Amino acid sequence: RELWWRRELRWVAEGSAGTMGKQPVRLYCKGVVQGYKRGMHNQYPQQARIAVEGLNDRSKVGFYVGKRVAYIYKATAERKTLRGKSSKIRVIWGKVIGAHGNSGVVKAKFRTNLPPKAIGGPVRIMLYPSNI
Repeated sequence: RELWWRRELRWVAEGSAGTMGKQPVRLYCKGVVQGYKRGMHNQYPQQARIAVEGLNDRSKVGFYVGKRVAYIYKATAERKTLRGKSSKIRVIWGKVIGAHGNSGVVKAKFRTNLPPKAIGGPVRIMLYPSNI
């Protein structure tokens, strides 16, 4: 049985809908890792703060809670992927868990802690799973 969002991705990729003119539809929002959750003396790398493009107040954060976050990076060594191909591109998956402050920054928890080089780097906030 196929997951619903994979079916939608294939539907968009085939071009049956989801292309307006010649521009493809992006199924994610852009974000930037601002840093880890921290206090004055300690930092907690299991939670990261992410600034989402176009989000600038706390009231709209509820839409993003529960959405998946992907930090995509390129490694030096190739590793086999799920489909048997080799690739240097790797992903650390996470999930948006709540708001941080009143300016639209969100907190995310990743499967493994983000490395320090991720600070200031781009992430993708996937628009699934949908709550609508």
